[in-house]
Amino acid sequence: MKKITFITPADAEFGFGMTGVTQHIASPENAEDTLLRAMSEPDTALIILDERMMQPIGRETLKKMEQRWQGILLVLPSPKKPSAELEDYAIRLIRRAVGYHVRLKL
Repeated sequence: MKKITFITPADAEFGFGMTGVTQHIASPENAEDTLLRAMSEPDTALIILDERMMQPIGRETLKKMEQRWQGILLVLPSPKKPSAELEDYAIRLIRRAVGYHVRLKL
């Protein structure tokens, strides 16, 4: 059975682990190593990375890692994100999943 893995900072330690999904606690400095380790696990199909962990990795590196991997990699928006940026992120996710631009009215 395939599994879902969350990679989050320490402040989200008790949130996802209680749901039965795999959760790795990481700092932004070791997020890339944690992500690579999760991608190497054969039964992981979906990795959800907390957006706050992305800065040291960088968007280009993350995109390359995602293209080499068979599973799905999603970035979980930061809880302190302004609403306009959140909408842009939601639109990008939908466009990627559906394959075309969708207009959202939030």
